[in-house]
Amino acid sequence: MARRARRLGSRRAGGGAGAAPANGDPGPDSARAADADASVGVDAVGSRTPGDFGAAARAPAISWRRNLYAIVAAQTLAIIGFSLRVPFLPFYVEDLGATTVGEQALWTGLINAGGAGVMAITAPIWGVVADRRGRKRMLLRAAFAGAVTVSLMGLATEPWQLLALRFVEGALTGTVTAATALVAAGTPKERLGYGLGMVQTAVFAGASLGPLVGGLLADQIGYRPTFVMAGAMLAASGLIVLFLVRERFVPPTPAVEAGLGRIGRFRAASRGTAALVLGRTMLTLIGTLLVVRMAAMAVQPIMPLFVEELAPEVEDTSSLSGLILGVLGVTSAAAAVYFGRLGDRIGHRRILLGCALGGGLLYLPMAAAQAPWHLLVLLALFGVTAGGLVPSANALIARLTAPERRGAVFGASAAAASVGAFIGPLVGAGIAAAFGFRATFVATAVVLLLLAAAIALGSRQSAVGSRQ
Repeated sequence: MARRARRLGSRRAGGGAGAAPANGDPGPDSARAADADASVGVDAVGSRTPGDFGAAARAPAISWRRNLYAIVAAQTLAIIGFSLRVPFLPFYVEDLGATTVGEQALWTGLINAGGAGVMAITAPIWGVVADRRGRKRMLLRAAFAGAVTVSLMGLATEPWQLLALRFVEGALTGTVTAATALVAAGTPKERLGYGLGMVQTAVFAGASLGPLVGGLLADQIGYRPTFVMAGAMLAASGLIVLFLVRERFVPPTPAVEAGLGRIGRFRAASRGTAALVLGRTMLTLIGTLLVVRMAAMAVQPIMPLFVEELAPEVEDTSSLSGLILGVLGVTSAAAAVYFGRLGDRIGHRRILLGCALGGGLLYLPMAAAQAPWHLLVLLALFGVTAGGLVPSANALIARLTAPERRGAVFGASAAAASVGAFIGPLVGAGIAAAFGFRATFVATAVVLLLLAAAIALGSRQSAVGSRQ
């Protein structure tokens, strides 16, 4: 009887049937548990806290790969939906009452910049909320809010209504930031470059297909029905996330914040994030995202008009502009996966410097383009460099940030990117109005080359500091 009690106590202490055999080899349940841990990756802030460990261990494993591929599919649809309007927006504004080329460029710049300006304010707030409430919720909010606002744009009767809807869109959306934070939280550290590269591939793929499909739809079915199609794509994106993406999220409750109220915890989290973001290395990385977004957005409002100037005999200008803008996304999408994996092996900082320098050098000859195909080739090459910049910067940001802070830090980086998207169209349209379309490309090249110099200087200082 005593021996039976000792065997029973030993079985309970060892975890029952799942305990390792006496010879020390792991049993089948142990192997399955190890596989489950590997599939979970680094996800769910607080999911491994002592009070929740038993529940987390009993819950089904979350496959980070399944989540990643579902998010990639959802992001591709979402970015296509947001990008459908790009090639025909100046002409839609013309239908709404902007009759001169200058008015079209100005309204298009304001509309593109308006949402980005509001997002620069709201993105850090949503990032802190993501760390407290969960990243999947933020992705759902962004997708369904985008579905509503973009669909309503098809009902606009004056340009200011489009601008107002862009403000609402900027305040409530931000699918890229939410998806990036969700993937960064749920992907193993050694695969961060690959995971974030896949997200950026989805962004670039959507950005390439969106203008192309949008131009074709605008020429075939009209501007207003195209907005409805865009809203449907965003709704489909949200449904993919709702039904296929899983997140086991437990909000962190650090001891230092345990006695604080909700507002106090929010302020404490904001102060901690600010201290992290204001570090020299983090500022350089966030500045990279700002400049890359600004460079891409600076030429968007003028591209359809510049193409029309280069090829006045072409009737379907929307389709041609969509093709030119779309090829950038195709090459970027392919490059993002390659550079993401390469950065995991050789270091993301090298990729960052080389791509910034290459991007600046490629923008200069765009100012001398004499035909649309010149822009097509040069933007395709620039897309290769852009495909390395964003995943590398995001991977470095994720590596520098604790998991429980990633939502807030990626919110701050999204705010910087939104500032770039806000400045880019305004500056690009302003320079084009004052000095001509070609001057916009020269100014963008100079900014990218200055970014490369800043990255090189930061890398040199880091090397010197490590030797000392």
